[in-house]
Amino acid sequence: VKTHLQAQTLSAVAVGHQHNHENIARAFESIYKQHGVAGLWRGVTGAVPRVAVGSAAQLATFASAKDWVCERQWFGEGSWAAVLAGGMVSGVAVAVTMTPFDVVSTRLYNQPVDADGTGKLYRGFLDCILQISSKEGLLGLYKGIGAVYLRLGPHTVLSLFFWDELRKM
Repeated sequence: VKTHLQAQTLSAVAVGHQHNHENIARAFESIYKQHGVAGLWRGVTGAVPRVAVGSAAQLATFASAKDWVCERQWFGEGSWAAVLAGGMVSGVAVAVTMTPFDVVSTRLYNQPVDADGTGKLYRGFLDCILQISSKEGLLGLYKGIGAVYLRLGPHTVLSLFFWDELRKM
């Protein structure tokens, strides 16, 4: 529903398939009527790996980066600056690892579907990756990485900072 509504725009500037929902309630209703409950879960094959890879990258790089800056004595062990530095490195890692999954998920969510709810452009997660890579190159999987970092960078830094502070308590 979120992706349908975010992609929706005036026909004069529209790019890609338009779903034309009036509001969130109508979007849920329309998707459910056309495709059932399964329609509300379309694209989940791209979202689940996204979260798994992003979480793994976030936690692994945070701990490593925080330890690394402390070993080099740039910041003291347990200092808030070391936590922020680790969070910044982690934010970059999260953006780099999650962006391809974001691109694939968005493409899967937003593609037009036939009466059965089957995508007209991609057969699934792997087919989507292969088509993007072959038609747009590997950098096609990184479309919007700047916007992804602007969203995930601060979120990652703040989440890890507060998590670290709470852990100390």
